[in-house]
Amino acid sequence: MLDINFIRANRQKVEDAIHNKVYDIDLDELLRLDNERKELSREIDALRQERNQISAQMKGGKPDPKLIEQGKELKTKLAEKEPKLADTEKAFIDLLKQVPNVYEDDVPIGLTEDDNQVAEVCGEIPKIENPKNHYEIGQARGWIDKERAAKVTGARFAYIKGDMVKLQMAIVNFVMNSLTDEKVIKEIVDKAGLKGEVSEKPFTIVLPPLMLRTEMYDAMDRLEPRDDRYKIEGEELWLQGSAEHVLGSMHANEIFEEKELPVRYLGYATSFRQEAGTYGKDMEGIIRMHQFDKLEMESFSTKETSRKEHELFVAIQRWLVEQLELPYRVIRKCTFDIGKPDARGIDIEVWLPGQDKYRETHTADYMTDYQSRRLQTRVRRDNGDLELVHTNDATAFALGRIMIAIIENYQNPDMTIRVPKVLQKYLDGKENL
Repeated sequence: MLDINFIRANRQKVEDAIHNKVYDIDLDELLRLDNERKELSREIDALRQERNQISAQMKGGKPDPKLIEQGKELKTKLAEKEPKLADTEKAFIDLLKQVPNVYEDDVPIGLTEDDNQVAEVCGEIPKIENPKNHYEIGQARGWIDKERAAKVTGARFAYIKGDMVKLQMAIVNFVMNSLTDEKVIKEIVDKAGLKGEVSEKPFTIVLPPLMLRTEMYDAMDRLEPRDDRYKIEGEELWLQGSAEHVLGSMHANEIFEEKELPVRYLGYATSFRQEAGTYGKDMEGIIRMHQFDKLEMESFSTKETSRKEHELFVAIQRWLVEQLELPYRVIRKCTFDIGKPDARGIDIEVWLPGQDKYRETHTADYMTDYQSRRLQTRVRRDNGDLELVHTNDATAFALGRIMIAIIENYQNPDMTIRVPKVLQKYLDGKENL
């Protein structure tokens, strides 16, 4: 969330964020609640101090009836004001949590996702005569079985089988080997023109928990909309919707030393979403599933380096897609589409011949200190000052979607698929599946 002092000092910028991210929040009421809680807190502190003074006077002798009466009056006043302060504090925090992060100056202004901007188109769209979609190929090859999954679990689940499983494991190994290699990170940094502006430190691989407590999910500001999340019945536990939810919260209430940053994680997790509001959309194939596997990047950095860290994450995404030789385009997300905690967001969309259009495969989110304020994840600077860290997260690969892209772009007329060169060594040198 934002700092209330920042909101007071930058009211117009915050008002713009509220409007252009399409929220409806009464800042006047927020500031009124802030003033009220401060005044109540001052009054309560004064009453407590007076009560303590009376208590000190009543020690070591027969209590003065006047002091006893004053003590009762103070107790009554405190009993009235303390619950009121608690209610005001809760109302203030609840409203403060609704205020979205302010956006960077280069974020396009837009009130619907149609206002997103295509920043760059890369790669050559393959010429495929009568291309089939991934589901036709997957069914024909025995790789995707949604009928039996529906019998066992319900809609929007699938059994993935055979060579498609091997393909997924090949992608996972390729990404893990690449992003844990300092030489690869250096190559990406150089290619992106970020040399000297961002660390060349590699990622640490993480297999995170697949569940998190309500408190942590809420602090990450990723719990809403709740109807898109899966809650464990009878527990304050939720199935995570993406690995960054459990990666970004793992250092809550901790302090990094400045020399440790950036800390970069590559998490591999099975994620769960209800896909609320998508009834009837993308029912064919495995694009919108309730369960899916993802490789997700997360980093903690200083305020001075966080924007460049965001740009590095986008450069990594582009490098990964280019290694698979897939045509793609870069999307600058508008204010409406970047999300409440984001200061900036970039999507990558890969061309899918079977659908004859680009579809989103990656997103990169830059949150500044919006998440870390509630998580209280901080850094001790070299001069001893304590500051909130800045956070970034970004997709490395959503495994289902990137396999769809490979299957459709590398399809052969006989429904075999060619294996991207960079993955062949992870598949015993096979050139076709």
